[in-house]
Amino acid sequence: MADVLAILPQQLVFGLALGTVYGLVALGYTMVYGILFMINFAHGEIFMIGAYVGWWVLALLLRAQVGGLHPAWVLPLMLLPAMLFAGALGVGLERFAYRPLYLRGATRLGPLISAIGASIFLQNAVMLTQGARMKVYMTSLLFPRSWRIQIAGASISALVIVMVVVAGLMMWGLHLLVQRTTLGRSIRAVAEDREMAAIMGVNVRRVIAVTFFMGSALGGAGGVLVGLYYTQIDFFMGYSAGLKAFTAAVLGGIGNIRGAMLGGLILGLVESLAVTFMNPAYKDVVAFVLLIVVLVVRPTGLLGETVAARAKV
Repeated sequence: MADVLAILPQQLVFGLALGTVYGLVALGYTMVYGILFMINFAHGEIFMIGAYVGWWVLALLLRAQVGGLHPAWVLPLMLLPAMLFAGALGVGLERFAYRPLYLRGATRLGPLISAIGASIFLQNAVMLTQGARMKVYMTSLLFPRSWRIQIAGASISALVIVMVVVAGLMMWGLHLLVQRTTLGRSIRAVAEDREMAAIMGVNVRRVIAVTFFMGSALGGAGGVLVGLYYTQIDFFMGYSAGLKAFTAAVLGGIGNIRGAMLGGLILGLVESLAVTFMNPAYKDVVAFVLLIVVLVVRPTGLLGETVAARAKV
């Protein structure tokens, strides 16, 4: 027991880092659901493609033998293309895979099946173009192992601090955008009633496209951070990460931005603690058991009933 307590602070740090990334990716699910009431199951693959774009940028810098690699400028250079590419991909999926269905009045099952098909297509496209072998992030070149601090018995690396800060700032920025800007009011109006928002002059199609862009861009940023953290990526990583992020969104209250953030943090901490107190093979089981218990007790999720319906995006 003494050994477990000794490593507990370290596991809490890992859980916090993982939880912020889960929350970042979960925002893509919850924003799309809030607007269209559909689950974008291709979001996990967008996350995966963002990780690949970040890897391409870092690989190009290494191949060009650029000197003085420092995370202060290399990390933004990796995040920006990944977010732009992932955002554009999300907009493309909405335009060609989902919009033709919901404009024709298809039931929710139609876009759901289309999303699953898009997920399979993107996964196999990456496998065929990039190969099935894992790609290795040269994280140690940006964040040397010696860059760490000791706090309350936990060794916190510079990478973990950067992950938490970057993810936290992105989530905070999204919250401010949705709550305090004209675009945010348009998003909330479309989430409340698409037809009435259109009558009031809101460009519904543009708002939906922007929502897909922002959610997908955050997923792409999450892919880069996860790639740096685990140092390896592959074409299948989007499946498990997407499933976890979707679980986080449902846990916090699907359609609720703050719920997605909270759900991600809880899921990351639960997984980390599960590894501490039991066989690591059961960490996924614990996470999904927690989800089932929460949905049985509160079917709308942890924050699903604390926020008015009009504020749920």
